Amino acid sequence: MDRFMSLDRRALLAGLAATGVAAGAAALAPRALARTEPGTVLARAIPSSGELVPAVGLGTWITFNVGEDAEARDACVEVVQAFFEGGGRMIDSSPMYGSSQAVIGHALGRLGAAAPFSADKVWISSGSRGPAQIEESRRLWGVSRFDLLQVHNLLSWEEHLETLFAMKAEGRLRYVGITTSEGRRHAEFERIMRAQPLDFVQVTYNPVDREVEERILPLARERGMGVIVNRPFQQGALLRRIGRRPLPPWAAEIGCQSWAQLSLKFILGHETVTCAIPATTSVAHVRENLAAARGALPDAVMRRRIADLFGTL
Repeated sequence: MDRFMSLDRRALLAGLAATGVAAGAAALAPRALARTEPGTVLARAIPSSGELVPAVGLGTWITFNVGEDAEARDACVEVVQAFFEGGGRMIDSSPMYGSSQAVIGHALGRLGAAAPFSADKVWISSGSRGPAQIEESRRLWGVSRFDLLQVHNLLSWEEHLETLFAMKAEGRLRYVGITTSEGRRHAEFERIMRAQPLDFVQVTYNPVDREVEERILPLARERGMGVIVNRPFQQGALLRRIGRRPLPPWAAEIGCQSWAQLSLKFILGHETVTCAIPATTSVAHVRENLAAARGALPDAVMRRRIADLFGTL
């Protein structure tokens, strides 16, 4: 049985109410992965809890690292506002991302917004200094606690996971995960997944970078772990290579109006993916990305077609 269908119905409905996303039918219907209701954002269930989260989130690597530039900060506020208005919820950051955490906190404070699904990371070589870094990250965001903390690129993962699991047990954290990017250290990543009771893993995945299809995604499904996808556009390089080539006519069959949407729909068409986190500085791009989580998703045949197409460009 599909893992999204095997979850307790009441847990799913509770998660739906918590997120405010009108995707209950998508979470419960047998064809949930094929289409969402018109105008609604696809929500996926976190395997360890049943909580629903919108399937397109917001990354902040590079894009929110704008320092004290007032104009750039205002642009980030507009991006976050459009993200929430469009039905988004998960925002992801890291201490590695320069001023991004402070800019998120600035945006949340300016908007007086309802709390996002806050996903951050611990990224420091000293395990003993992890708690202080986490507290500083929380202060910068201005949240009472994080929803998800992840060990960034497995740096000192043994010590940091001990800290994160203790925080979760004490009610100071809801979910624990690990991350990697650009296909690095997948063998070690897999060993940790097999040994640790993780709620989430974060990996690179798109129509060109597909290594995780072989072992990581099947293992996440087997172990009941949510999957966050980073670098869905290879930091924009994937879309730049395509340039101004016209979309193939068949992209309209799943409602795609851009190459970015075609890439995101390919990613979301894999049923094990919980949320993709494209980063952007553009309100128009935020809306475009969220639109990829509405309407039809590609089936296995179309996903192969998309991957083949991207592979030739």
